[in-house]
Parts: sequence; C-alpha cells; structure tokens
Amino acid sequence: MNRSAPFAAAGKTVSFRPLNLERWLLWSGFAVLLLVAPLIFSHGAALSILSQIGTVMLFGLSYNMLLGQGGMLSFGHAVYSGLGGFVAIHVMNQAAAGIAVPTTLIPLVGGVAGMGFGVLFGYVTTRKSGTTFAMITLGLVELVFAASLMFPGFFGGEGGVTTNRVMGTPFFGLSYGPQIEVYYLIAGWLFIGTVAMYAFTHTPLGRMLNAVRDNPERVAFIGYDAQWVRYLALIVSAFFAGLSGALGAINFEIVSAENVSALRSGSILLFVFIGGIGYFFGPLLGAVVGTGFVVMLSAYTAAWQLYLGLFFIALVRFAPAGLASLLMVLVRVARCGRFSRIAAVLAAVSGAVLVALAGLVLAVELLYRRTQDSGSPLATILGLPLDAHAITPWLVALGLLSGGVLAYRLICPVYLRRWDTVNGEIAALNKGKQP
Repeated sequence: MNRSAPFAAAGKTVSFRPLNLERWLLWSGFAVLLLVAPLIFSHGAALSILSQIGTVMLFGLSYNMLLGQGGMLSFGHAVYSGLGGFVAIHVMNQAAAGIAVPTTLIPLVGGVAGMGFGVLFGYVTTRKSGTTFAMITLGLVELVFAASLMFPGFFGGEGGVTTNRVMGTPFFGLSYGPQIEVYYLIAGWLFIGTVAMYAFTHTPLGRMLNAVRDNPERVAFIGYDAQWVRYLALIVSAFFAGLSGALGAINFEIVSAENVSALRSGSILLFVFIGGIGYFFGPLLGAVVGTGFVVMLSAYTAAWQLYLGLFFIALVRFAPAGLASLLMVLVRVARCGRFSRIAAVLAAVSGAVLVALAGLVLAVELLYRRTQDSGSPLATILGLPLDAHAITPWLVALGLLSGGVLAYRLICPVYLRRWDTVNGEIAALNKGKQP
C-alpha cells in the first residue's frame, strides 16, 4: 500500500500521507516515561541513578551514530564527551566572574565544544576506515588522557575540575539545586537529542552514512566522497557526545581525567553492544542495563565486573545482535498472533535459566567470601547471612545450578522446535501477503 497517494484537483497535484500512529505512540510513550520515572523512583539516590542513565543514553546514542549507522568502530569517543564536559564546567565557573550562562543552556556549550573538537580530530581520524580508524581513535584517547594529566590548568590534574551548578541567577526560577530539577533538565535534553538523532537517520547524510557502512566503493563510484561523509557524521556525533558530557558535569559537578579515558570509551562501546547496534533504541536499553551493573549491582557485590563479563559473553553467544534484537523478535511474533504458542515454554526456559543463575550467584558470592582476608566467613545474600565455610550453602548452590542446567537442557529442545514452527508459519504468512 502506498503511503503517499497523489491525485489531481483543479489542475494541481495534492499528496496525502497518512499519520504514522505507531511512531507517534512510541514517542509519546517515551516522553511520558521520562516524565513519570521520578514519580515512581522518588528517592534521592534513585533520582541520581536516573540522571546518570539519561546522560549515558545520550552518550550511547551519539556513539551508535558512528558504529551502528556508519560502521565506524571508535575506541576514543569519550574524547568528545569529556572535552565537552571540561569546556562546559569552565563556562559554569565563569559565573563568579560575571560571565553567566544559564545552566539550562550549558549543555549547548558542551555540544558546541564537542563539535569543535570533532572538526579538529575528525579530519585526521576519518581519513582512514576500518581497523585503522579504530587504532587511530585509540591513540587519540590515550593522547588526550595523557594531556589531561600534563596540563592541570585546564584539566585540573588528577582531582579534576569542580563547580557549583547553583551559581548565578536562576533561570525561570530553576536553580538546579534539587536533584529533581537536574533530572528534568537531563530528561528534556535527552528527549530533544533523541528526536534530533532519529531525524538525522532519515536525512540524506544519514542515508549516505548507511551506504558508506555497507559499500563505500559503490558510494565513491556514484560520486560521493566516503571520507567526507564519515567526517560530517563524526562532527554531528561529537556534538551530541559533548551534550552528554555537559549534562554529566551538571549532574556530578565535577569533570576529571576519567571522562576522557579509554576506560570510559570502552564502557560505552560495551553498553551499546549490549543494547544492540543494529537498532536505534538499542543504546537506550544498553544504558539502563550497563548503568544497573556499574552503579546498582556494584553497591551489593564486589564481583559485579564478573557478572557483567558473564552476561556479555552469554549475550554474544545467544543474542549477538543485542537485547533489542530479542525484544523485536518477540514483538514480531506477537504481531502475528503467535506469542501464545511459545509463551508457556518460553516461561519454562526462563525459569530454568533463573534457577541456574541463582545457583551461580550463590556459588560466586560464597567463593568470594572465602577468599577474603576480612576474617568473617559470612556472606550476606538477599539479607541472609550465609557461612562460606559451611557445607549446606554450597550444596544449595550446587543443587540450584545443576537443577537449572538440567531443566534447561530438557526444555530447550522443545522450545526450539516450537520456535522453528512458529517462525515457519510467520514466514509463510508474510510470503502469502507479498504480491
């Protein structure tokens, strides 16, 4: 069915384009979610975590403009976010000198700064592609990180640069002292940035960037310069990275050398991969999961990095396209009215995985407690003190792990057969609809 139906009327051509109701519902739902999230998670710590998730979401979306849409694997994207944050925090500190920029507009300062550094560094890095581009960006982030320790006048040395976000005249009564005001500032810029980056994917430059990712030789053959396409895309991406860096500076009131480190670049790369680089909303999911591991899980266990690594390995093994791919596959099945066919067996597989996971976590926590030098053998798991030297907790952990694995091995073949049957029916259904 044509989305645009032209017809003649009084010698003129009129086009009718139907309203994309599904897209409007998705964007409205995203806006409502941003609005009501602090009403559900209203405590101070929860608001801080939500604010951090918002900045990581914006950072991840900007990075996915390079990796997901342009096929440019960068190990140095934190350069643009971090430098944008440094410029923004210095501008904030100028309020004491009488040069007051409203805190509401500080993210634009960071975005323009990030874009400026994108113009400077991108001209060099985008002259190559593939592995060479990745290695150049790795060298760039190490160079900037070293410079951050060599020039304390701008970077503040190891202690970084601090600020006070409530300095200056309040903007329409907003001082950004309360965390709730900071959250809504981040949420507002996140929504604006997400809409803008989604719109970019539908521009001629965004489409050409996809073509450069898929077949740069053909792009050059039809007369476009692939290097300039990558260069312009990096500049746009650096703008939104700088925007996220400035929002982080407002939220934490400090920017340090860690913000321009390879560790931060690697973290956002990991989060985007977890979410799914093949989908626009993938980095949003990755930001939630990644921040949950780094901020929330680390508050409960010192072995959170082990869990993050195991989760990433399992994801690459069973869902290499990321969490977004799993979600979209289930949505596809539900749209075709076949979800009820797999719901029961999918729940059984998920239950088996959760049981095995509970046994694995219990074993890891007990083992970690036994290797500690604190002298206390008690491991607190879900509020229950367990003796790591006793045999009973180990037997429970082994029983849960082995039972979950055995149940998974028994149920998984049934699930796979039903899954193949359902997908075969969907494929036949879609084939029948084609003209």
